[in-house]
Amino acid sequence: MNQTASTFIAKSTIKSADLNHRQKINFNIGKYNAVVPQGKQQFSDVLAAREIAKNTKHRAIEHLDAYLEEFERNITNRGAKVIWAENSKQALDAIGKICKERNCKTLVKSKSMVTEEIHLNAYLEKNGIESVETDLGEYIQQLDGEAPYHIVTPAMHKSKEDVAKLFAEKLGVPGGMSPEELTQVARKNLREKYTQAEIGVTGANFIIADIGAVAVTENEGNGRLSCGMPKTHIVIVGIEKVIPSIDDLALFWPLLSTFGTGQKITVYNTIISGPKQANEVDGPEEMYVILLDNGRTNLLENPTTREALYCIRCGACLNACPVYKNIGGHSYGTTYSGPIGSVITPYLSGMDEFKHLSNASSLCGNCTEVCPVRINLHELLLDNRHEAVKKGTSTLVERISWKAWRTASLNRMMMNMGTGNFKNKVVNNLFKGWSKHRAPLDFSQKTFNQLWKEKKS
Repeated sequence: MNQTASTFIAKSTIKSADLNHRQKINFNIGKYNAVVPQGKQQFSDVLAAREIAKNTKHRAIEHLDAYLEEFERNITNRGAKVIWAENSKQALDAIGKICKERNCKTLVKSKSMVTEEIHLNAYLEKNGIESVETDLGEYIQQLDGEAPYHIVTPAMHKSKEDVAKLFAEKLGVPGGMSPEELTQVARKNLREKYTQAEIGVTGANFIIADIGAVAVTENEGNGRLSCGMPKTHIVIVGIEKVIPSIDDLALFWPLLSTFGTGQKITVYNTIISGPKQANEVDGPEEMYVILLDNGRTNLLENPTTREALYCIRCGACLNACPVYKNIGGHSYGTTYSGPIGSVITPYLSGMDEFKHLSNASSLCGNCTEVCPVRINLHELLLDNRHEAVKKGTSTLVERISWKAWRTASLNRMMMNMGTGNFKNKVVNNLFKGWSKHRAPLDFSQKTFNQLWKEKKS
C-alpha cells in the first residue's frame, strides 16, 4: 500500500469516529438539503433541464479543441492574452513571469479550486508575493493554514464559534463575535488589500466560446473586486469549463446555483470578455486567461471517463455522499474530494497513487442521482477500479484472492464444501481488512442445496 493510501486510511479512521465533526457537517449539509428542493421548483421539469445540460456539455467536450480555439480567437480580439498550460509548472511559471514584470507585491484572489490544484498560494509565498484569499470561507481557511474542506463551502467543517476563536487568535479581535461582526472584520481587512494589489486572480465557472468570455459566479462580490480593481487580471481555468454559447448560461447558471447552494440564482454573475476597452471607465488594463490541462486530457482520452469533464463543480455529490459525510473533505488528501474527486484525481495525479479513492465508496448511486448534469459517478468509480486492475496496480495477493473467490463462487460443489463455521474461519482470517471495521462474515450452517431440499421435502 502506498503512502497516500495509508494516510487516507489513517485520517478517515480518525475523522469517522469524531462525533463533533459529524455533528457540524450534518448540521451544515442539513441546511443545504432543506433549501435545494425549493430551488428546484424554478424548473418546470428539472430532469429535462439536467438532460439538456448533459447533452450541451457532451457536445462541448466532444469538440473541445474547436470550442477552445473559438474562445481564444474571440477574446484575443478584445485585447486579452490566452496562455495554454499543459501542467501546473507551466501555469505557475506564466503567473510568476507576469508578477515579476509588474513588480507585484500583493495579489488578491477570489475563490478558485484550480488555483488550489496548482498550489498557487505556496508558489507566490515562496517568491515573496502576498496572496490574499478574498472569499470569506477561503479567507478563514487561509488564516487557519488549512486547505479548502469542500468544493463550494471551504470552511463547512467549522462552526461559528470556531471562526470567532480563530479571528480572535489571528486578528486580535475580541472573542465571541457574531457571524455578522466577523464578516465586517473580514470586509474591512480585505477592502484594504483590493486597493493595494497590483494583480487580481480569479477562476471561471464557464468558458463561453461564441463570444470569447469567461463567466464567474459568486455570492460575495469579491470576485468582481478581484478582477476589477487591480490593473492586471489573471484568469486560471480548466479547459473542461467550456460551453458553446452565451445562451447556455440561461440553463447552467440556475442549475449551478440550485444544486450548489439551493439558490435560484447566485448573487453575482459576471461575464468578463477582456480588459478595459477604449470607451470604458473602469476594469483592468490587461487580462490574461490561462487554460489549464494538468491531466484533463487523460480523462478526455478515455471514452468512458471523459464524462467526468461535464462537471460544473456544484458540490452536490459531496453533500449526498455517505462516505464524505463521515470522513470529511481533508481526509482525501486531494484538491477535489468526494465522489467527483475520487473519479478524476487518479487521472489528474496518477492511478497508482490515488486508486484507493475509487474504493472509498459504497456505490450507492446517490452522487449520480443528485448530479445536475447527470454524470454516472458511481459507474465511473467502478470503472476506475477496473482500470486500476487493468494497469496492473493491484497486488499479487489481491489478484489471487479474487481469482480464488471467483472460482469458488462459480462452482456449486466448492461452495458446498465445509461447514458454516469452517467457512467463517477461512474467510474472516483471509479478509482481515473487512472485519476490522465491520462485523465478521457469518455463513449459513446449511448450504443452499440443503435448504432447498428441506423446503421441497
